[in-house]
Amino acid sequence: MSRDAIMGAIQRGLKRGPLPTDQQAMLAARMAAHHRHLVPARGQLDLAGRIALFAQYVEREFGTVARLENLQAVPGAITNYLAGQNIAPSIVVSPHPELEKIPFMDKPMLQVRYGVASAQDAVSLQHAFAGVAETGTLVLPSGPTRSTRNNLLPDTAIVLVHAADIYACYEDAFDRLRQAGGMPRNVMLVTGPSRSADIEQTLELGAHGPRRLHVLIIDGPG
Repeated sequence: MSRDAIMGAIQRGLKRGPLPTDQQAMLAARMAAHHRHLVPARGQLDLAGRIALFAQYVEREFGTVARLENLQAVPGAITNYLAGQNIAPSIVVSPHPELEKIPFMDKPMLQVRYGVASAQDAVSLQHAFAGVAETGTLVLPSGPTRSTRNNLLPDTAIVLVHAADIYACYEDAFDRLRQAGGMPRNVMLVTGPSRSADIEQTLELGAHGPRRLHVLIIDGPG
C-alpha cells in the first residue's frame, strides 16, 4: 500500500480532509526549522569531557569501551576482546570505506568477512556515524555501508566511533547527519546492549538484539 493510500485511509477514519493552508504552512515551517528540545547541561563539555562522559554512560548501560590511537590498533583490540570473552575469532564487518582500511591481515587468526550479517554470524563490526555524550548513545544510520542487520543479528556488536564524532547532545548529532546528506531511511539509536525486564522485572541481556556491546573509540584521524 502506498503512503498516499495509508494517509488517505487515516484521514477518512478521522473524518478529516486536507489541512487548511495556514496549518500546512505552520507544519512546513516547523519541519524545516528543526526546533531543539530542552538540552541537558551535562553534555556541554569540551571534547575530552564529552569522550569521558560518553564512555561513562556506555559502561553504565552494560557496554564496554576501549580507546585506541588509530585504525591500525583495531585488529589487536578486537582479537583481545574476543579472547577475553571466550568468543571464536570470527567477525562480519560492514562494508564501510573506513572499516575496509583496517589492516586485518596483521591478525591472520581473526577470520573476517565483509558484508551483511546472517543468523550464523556471532560478532559484527559496525561504523557509527556519531556518539552522543549525554546518554552514551551510538547513532547508526542505515545505508549500503551500514547494514541494520549488522546491528541486530549478531550476539556481540563491536562498534567503531571516532572521538571527534562524539557530540554533546542528540540535536548536535542530528544536525550533523542532515548536513552530511539528509536523513536516511532508518536511524538506530543504541544505548548499551539489548535488554529487557518485561518478564517479572528480571533484567535479560540480548532480548531484542546483541547481548554484548563493545565500543572502540578512535582518538586519531586514522
